[in-house]
Formats: sequence, C-alpha cells, structure tokens
Amino acid sequence: MEATVAKTGTEGKTWGGGNQPLRASYGKMMMWFFIVSDALTFSGFLASYGFSRFKFVDAWPIADEVFTHFPFLHGVDAPMYYVAFMTFILIFSSVTMVLAVDAGHKMQQNKVIIYMFLTIIGGAVFVGSQAWEWATFIKGDYGAVETKGGRILQFLDTEGERVAIADFATNIPTSRDAHVAKNGVWYEAEDTQSSFSVEEIKAGFLANDNLLVRTQYKDENGHQIVLSREESVQKIINESAFVVEGANLKHNEYGHPLFADFFFFITGFHGFHVFSGVLINIIIFFNVVIGTYERRGSYEMVEKVGLYWHFVDLVWVFVFTFFYLV
Repeated sequence: MEATVAKTGTEGKTWGGGNQPLRASYGKMMMWFFIVSDALTFSGFLASYGFSRFKFVDAWPIADEVFTHFPFLHGVDAPMYYVAFMTFILIFSSVTMVLAVDAGHKMQQNKVIIYMFLTIIGGAVFVGSQAWEWATFIKGDYGAVETKGGRILQFLDTEGERVAIADFATNIPTSRDAHVAKNGVWYEAEDTQSSFSVEEIKAGFLANDNLLVRTQYKDENGHQIVLSREESVQKIINESAFVVEGANLKHNEYGHPLFADFFFFITGFHGFHVFSGVLINIIIFFNVVIGTYERRGSYEMVEKVGLYWHFVDLVWVFVFTFFYLV
C-alpha cells in the first residue's frame, strides 16, 4: 500500500531538498551537526565523572581544598577564586563574540575587528590560566604519603591546619646508584624521584608530637577523618609505601587518583577546544581586517565560529558546575 500525502498548497509543502534547510546555510547546518555530536561526547565524559564521583564519594577530594591558589598570592587561601576568574573571562569573551556577530550583521567592519580581538584575548587568557592551574595541580603544595594499599595520608597540626612535608621531614643523607641505560637491556626510565624519602618522613613525623594524619576518607558529616596521635604514628610506621608530591595519572596527593585522571582528561579536552577556537578566531580576525567578508557582502563566517565559541563557553559552565561545585 502506498502512502498518500495531502497537498494544500506551497505554504504547507514539506521541505523537498535544496541547500538551505530550515533557512540555514550548509555551513551553519554542518556546524550545528558538529556541536550536537561534540555535546554528546562531553555528556558521556561528565556522566562518567559523575558515576565515579558518587561511587567513591567517601574518598573523593573536596575542590575547595584542592584549588586554593591564586597567581602572585603565595600562601593565601583563596578557594576557587581563580577558577571563578577563569569562568568570568570565558563568559565575557562570549559576550564580545555576540557583539561581533551583531556588528557583522550590520556590516560594521571596525566593530567586528574590535570585538573579535577582545574575544581572542579572552580565550588566550583562559588557556593560559588553565595551563597555570595544571602546573600548580601537578606540582602540588603540601605533599602526602601513599600507603601500601594505595590510600593517601595527609598531615595536619593539632589545630587542624595542613602541614607540608617539607616543613617537618628530617634530612637523612643517603647515596644511591642512578638507573642508567648502560646497565643492560632491561633498562627502563626511572620514575620522577620525590624530594623526600619515606624514611625521612617517618623520622620527621616521630620528632614532631604536634603532627596528625588525615586520611582521604570522610565521616558521616562529610569531613575527612583525622586520626589520633597514636593511630597516626602506627599508620605512618606500618603502612607508608612512598611519598607523593602533586598529582599525575597514577598518584594524587589530594586523594583518589581518579580525581586527577578526570581533571586532566576533561579540562584538557575542553582546553583543547578553547585553544582550537582561539586559532580559528585569529584566522577569521585577519580575514575581517583585510576585508574578505566585506567583499563577500556577508559576515556569516563570523557567525559560524561564534556558534562554536558559544558552545565551548556553555560546556565550561557544565564542567565548572560538575567538577568544581558539586
């Protein structure tokens, strides 16, 4: 049986093809297809993060205690301030992109140049800020000890303030043979050596009676568990395996290693998008300067890169919410 379609005139006719479906050009449609597919990708990443976050909720680091640094303010506790600054810069760059697209619709070349330049500056500041945040996260601030079971032990004083391992570790002169390639075909590159050995941490901890150990696990009130002095000594003496400084894909001084894995992957993937957007915006910016779109009589290319830029900004809002606030 063949289906029949009632025809009521041209105004009720369904789209039969052509190069402008939904009154959008081919370029715009392809950009929307890319945005939808990329949105699904980010959704999968954030869903994976959320699953892991709540599976290990009792051992997951608290963002307010991890991202406490601000450039040029060493030692100042500024939880989430710099991340909030990065978010503001990226949202502001989205505003300037809107103004650039609007100026393009009005064929105002000089205004497009100004607003696109501000957008590029905002994107560059965000990428640079993210690079600084990565470097700070990798370097670490206090250091910790990892147990034989892979648990993180952090150090506090009796007043509940974090103590860096560099502040109490005892220097024990030792000598060791460097692991070099000439030793044989079994040679493998060494892991990065920590600033202090486990024995130096143990000696310094025992020599300071005001030090306590805080585990990566939380109590029923959501606060990390702090051991008594006696329990702390037993934990350090019997279970210390090696020293952890900062974070990488295997070890994380802030807590569960999956936290660092997701941090590097999700923020890095988003940072790659922002970096790519900055490069694309630079290319479009120079085309605007030399009058390419004036001669074409349309600034649609600015609008298409604007769609991408708004998408990147929107994704960061979700990343910021899921990763830093929840």
